[in-house]
Amino acid sequence: MGAHLVSEREGYTHHGIYAGNGQVIHYGGLHHCAGRRPVESISLQRFAAGRSISVRSEPGAVYTGADAVARAASRLGEDRYRLLTNNCEHFCTWCVRGVGRSDQVRRCIANPWVGIKTLFALARGFYEVDRSAKKVRRNVRRASLLSTAAQLKAPQLVRA
Repeated sequence: MGAHLVSEREGYTHHGIYAGNGQVIHYGGLHHCAGRRPVESISLQRFAAGRSISVRSEPGAVYTGADAVARAASRLGEDRYRLLTNNCEHFCTWCVRGVGRSDQVRRCIANPWVGIKTLFALARGFYEVDRSAKKVRRNVRRASLLSTAAQLKAPQLVRA
């Protein structure tokens, strides 16, 4: 409980705090969608999104265990995600160290090519999510049309 979890994604890593009972508190941010999402509690399985999870060692941790979880929980619902200044890694380091920092952002700033690759990975992810959402909407419309067509073809019952 209170562990800083890291899950590899294509071009970046996603971070969360293990809250116990199979739950992770993370900054939803841009996780799984192009729209911004708040700090939320989700299942470990949803957090992993089919990827591996590791525990980040925090030698400079000021808050551990239940204290780190309490800090994370205190921000549930917060909706001030900013990719460069208040992302999921900033959130987790704040929970355990007391100061928000992002090594990913620092690497991107120090090496612009890393930053460009990360931005392309994010853009590709947004495109795939958008494409999947359009497919779902198309299937829902198709099912609705089929249902309507079936109702129109159904024999009408005449009441006596």
